[in-house]
Amino acid sequence: MHSMDLSIITVTWNSKDRIGEQIRSVQDGYTKISCEEIVVDNGSTDDTVDFIKKQFPAVTVIANTENKGFGAANNQGLARTTGEYVLFLNPDMQVEPESLDTILEWMKTHTDVGIASVKLVDTQGKFLWDASPRRFPKLWEQLALVLKLPHLFPHILDNYHMRDMNPDVEQDVDSVRGAFMLMRRDFLEKTGWAFDPRYFIWYEDVDICREAHRHGFRVVYTPRISCVDYVGQSFKKRDTLWKQKKFTKSMLVYFQKWEPWYVWMWIALVRPVGVAFAWMNDLLHSKK
Repeated sequence: MHSMDLSIITVTWNSKDRIGEQIRSVQDGYTKISCEEIVVDNGSTDDTVDFIKKQFPAVTVIANTENKGFGAANNQGLARTTGEYVLFLNPDMQVEPESLDTILEWMKTHTDVGIASVKLVDTQGKFLWDASPRRFPKLWEQLALVLKLPHLFPHILDNYHMRDMNPDVEQDVDSVRGAFMLMRRDFLEKTGWAFDPRYFIWYEDVDICREAHRHGFRVVYTPRISCVDYVGQSFKKRDTLWKQKKFTKSMLVYFQKWEPWYVWMWIALVRPVGVAFAWMNDLLHSKK
């Protein structure tokens, strides 16, 4: 038997500015269920760890001395959880009051759902298309991303980004974003991890959704509750080259895992071009 209804895992990296609000919102997020929060810090240099320990002694903190990546850190957190359900929640999210009660109740009645996500909105309550569910990536779409084609053709990835979805309708989807992922313990026991440790950052969320489908679970987007997302605060601290290297590496890992060689070899071939673009971009910006 699990001792908690819900375990929440948050991975932080220099997230001191936002994490306090997130933890407070989590504490206001439930009245009916039992809940624990585990924060795994990936070697922050901004006092995130001390801040949490001082302000929120009830939160379990795992402090890594180095950045182990998003997937590995979440897996560390998972090893410490006792909840029947596990919510992976980014540090820049704000949960609505009592909404965790609502979504857990929903999850209990939808026993075939392995992964659920909710309506992610901005501070004005508007649906965030950047954080919407996505269709599984096709090769040409990913090549377009690496080659920066959406800058020239803004609607080329509308299908991949599910621009045709109605955010007010509950629906089965291919994949949901890693910022808010509620998973069922039965499903996690089948994979043995929350995220495939081969990914450092990016694509691990698509990958786990693919695993859910493979194991016969549904992946569902539900607007039953909404959650405020301050989108990618710690990413803003990284340069384009770092992001492009990690992004294209994860893209390659994903395609090598799920597709035959004659598909993924195209990503291996185009990857250096994308990295060169990013390098030039950083060079131009550093000159300004």
